[in-house]
Amino acid sequence: MNDWPEGWSGGNRGNEYGRGSANAQPESARVMRQVRRGPQAPPYGAGVPPQPSYTGGQGYDEGQNGYGQGGYDNGYDGYNTGQVYGGGGPGGPEGPDGGRGPRRAPNWRRRIKWTAITLVTLLVVTSVATYFWADSKLNRDVDLSKVIDRPAAGDGTNYLIVGSDSREGLTAAEKKKLHTGSAAGKRTDSMMILHVGDSGDTLISLPRDSNVTIPKFQGSESGKIKGPLGTNKLNAAYAIDGATLLVRTVEYNMGLHIDHYVEIGFNGFADIVDAVGGVTIDIDKGFKDSYSGADFKAGKQTLNGEEALAFVRTRHAFAASDLQRTKNQQKFLSALAHQVATPGTLLNPFKLYPTLGAGLDSLSVDKDMSLWDLASMFWAMKGVSGGDGTSMNMPISGSTGGNLVWDKAKVKTLVNELNNDQKVTVSGN
Repeated sequence: MNDWPEGWSGGNRGNEYGRGSANAQPESARVMRQVRRGPQAPPYGAGVPPQPSYTGGQGYDEGQNGYGQGGYDNGYDGYNTGQVYGGGGPGGPEGPDGGRGPRRAPNWRRRIKWTAITLVTLLVVTSVATYFWADSKLNRDVDLSKVIDRPAAGDGTNYLIVGSDSREGLTAAEKKKLHTGSAAGKRTDSMMILHVGDSGDTLISLPRDSNVTIPKFQGSESGKIKGPLGTNKLNAAYAIDGATLLVRTVEYNMGLHIDHYVEIGFNGFADIVDAVGGVTIDIDKGFKDSYSGADFKAGKQTLNGEEALAFVRTRHAFAASDLQRTKNQQKFLSALAHQVATPGTLLNPFKLYPTLGAGLDSLSVDKDMSLWDLASMFWAMKGVSGGDGTSMNMPISGSTGGNLVWDKAKVKTLVNELNNDQKVTVSGN
């Protein structure tokens, strides 16, 4: 049986060149069967079985038109496919799916580590940026170095916290809305001393109608020594020469060194309350006051900035006007501190940053006040108002000419306990 293609068998091979032919001319070009182009091979991996590599062996196989199974195997598919000997078999560099071998399982430990590093870095950068942003907004415009004849500093830290009735920056419409009136200048509507120490924190309200002596002092602008100005209401000191004379008067009448000064005005207070979305408070007994615009019923309710300002300013609605007002101020500050410190505010940038912005923009502090000092004051106030410290009014023994007279014996004991950072045993009114 002759396996050669027709025209190639026996002596009927025609004029051949290079096969013993006597013909001097080469035969015409003919197509080699083993490299004849057929249909385009499908992409590797799309239904094409893995190809075995060349194993050598039998050369021309019986019954095959070209290289057979034992020769150069299907690793050579022709010139058109781009495949060469030994294409991607199972043991080769490429996987059976025509890709780059089997995908490695993800390294979760590595991914978690880099995710954690990224989050920590982001948190640090955000915290540092927030710190410098907040620090730049503090108004450090009170110079306590101008206060003369100061008592010695004791243990712990004493803050004088003042709420002023300054109308600065308010439009006529805002003054009407907030019931502030249009009086020139500014006075102190509330004054508190916050002592922060290791034996517990203490918040003491100073009635603005307290009967005190305004001593000699250094003028905040002229630098000249003035006074003494004799007996007057405590809030008159602030009206006469501002923060430094108020600090001087408190120190002179109490014998307590003031370390830091913090002041906030009407508008800033209302803005803070609005920024946190209002403050919920439980009012024991309803009251009205046309002077402050207060009109409250008894029970739990959420106050906006305008209502909160009316609540802390009201005094004409009470028999013991100044003392009841200081109690309301402490009660509201307690509720405000708890509202600001909730996760809903601290973890929500859409509430936190407006609250910080409103508070810091409206604060006036002493030149040595840092953000850490301010944070310490805030957390101490939150703790005191939450029951972790002592909250009280200044001890009062009576009144004269409409002014409240401090109980000298109790005040002396109170100051001694604060200076030595002892637990306060004195009770206030």
